[in-house]
Amino acid sequence: MNSKLLQQVRLLDPVSGIDQVADVLITDGVITAVETQIKEISGDTVVQDCQGHILGPGLVDLYSHSGTPGNEQRETWSSLLAAAANGGFTRLAILPDTNPPLDNSAVLAQRQELQNSPYISLPPSSPQLYHWGAFTIGLEGQQMTELAELALGGVVGFTDERPLCNLGLVRRLLEYLQPLGKPVALWACDPKLVNGGVMREGIQSIGLGVPGNPAIAESSAIAALLEVVATTGTPVHLMRISTSRAVQLIESAKAAGLPVTASTTWMHLLLNTEDLRSYNSNLRLEPPLGNPVDQAALIRGVREGIIDAIAIDHAPYTYEEKTVAFAEAPPGVIGLELALPLLWHTLVETGDWSALELWKSLSTNPAICLHQDPPSTAPGQSAELVLFNPQSPWIVHQKNLKSLSSNTPWLGQELIGRVVQTWCPENRKKYEL
Repeated sequence: MNSKLLQQVRLLDPVSGIDQVADVLITDGVITAVETQIKEISGDTVVQDCQGHILGPGLVDLYSHSGTPGNEQRETWSSLLAAAANGGFTRLAILPDTNPPLDNSAVLAQRQELQNSPYISLPPSSPQLYHWGAFTIGLEGQQMTELAELALGGVVGFTDERPLCNLGLVRRLLEYLQPLGKPVALWACDPKLVNGGVMREGIQSIGLGVPGNPAIAESSAIAALLEVVATTGTPVHLMRISTSRAVQLIESAKAAGLPVTASTTWMHLLLNTEDLRSYNSNLRLEPPLGNPVDQAALIRGVREGIIDAIAIDHAPYTYEEKTVAFAEAPPGVIGLELALPLLWHTLVETGDWSALELWKSLSTNPAICLHQDPPSTAPGQSAELVLFNPQSPWIVHQKNLKSLSSNTPWLGQELIGRVVQTWCPENRKKYEL
């Protein structure tokens, strides 16, 4: 018997609304007791003093990028899952933009074969890895993939990870996908309106001399997508929301009863265009960071449930790829190991959000958006948990990261708050590529 007692830990459970200090007993991968004080334990139980620590359900990432297959110099499945666990994530859904892309059942079967290979193994307790399937062949937005075959093969849902500009195709996709019952994620953006812009258009972009990406590139595309959703009735998840106008449109759509959910990324909650004065290429994102009014609207949107979830959109790149001029850098940053401490410090410790509000947007709601039962800290549940010390300082160095890449604007800086331990259900087999 493997038993561990966490004494006087602050226990969070967004599912039941619990935020309390308690003793928690975990036995053989199951939460066996949650009490104000547990006195009677077996002699071989490991006891850990957890005063000041947070114990919450494992975090769930809606979408991130993998270097495997095709760009293993950026990230392997092994390093990706290790980074996820190091950041408190127990479930991770990766986008189909790999090389080759996940756009047919043969590619999916190859990945599943690798995941189930008896020759290359990860430790038994690792985050669950899910795969998004592509809408279109080659992610080119032209010809639909064999959606039913991919759905039967086990993809978690469908997305092209890039804007679909042909609304006729979008309508047909939503009509075909409706009976399959899988999550459908769309990124709303009009590339013609973007017109090469790499920073949110506004006073800051003019002052910095950086080509601007207008907010209307997102809002007009969202408005059009919502019309298609209203016509088809197919539930849709709107990913990478980054503007205040988009928040307004989604709020109105939900009030009208449209079947939509939405997410923004952790970076868009933490930073805005004022932070781009350094021209740090690690702040080159797509969609770009919003103006201060956008950031405020996104924070409000997540807290009020207009925006359902926070996604990490972990995008690893090598040092050489990112060490270029801001406008030439590939968009994206790593985030699996950094998101929780930075969001906690910025939103919870300041009193702007409650701990439950943050955990709901990082754990419960992302699972629901993936059509999954959310993890819980209730007795009798499998131990899918994260133990977090919000006061633990550490330096963001490559040696302290599990990810192979270190493209983050916080590199070399001290952060406060770190994951102590992550529990993943051990009956899930995980394998290294």
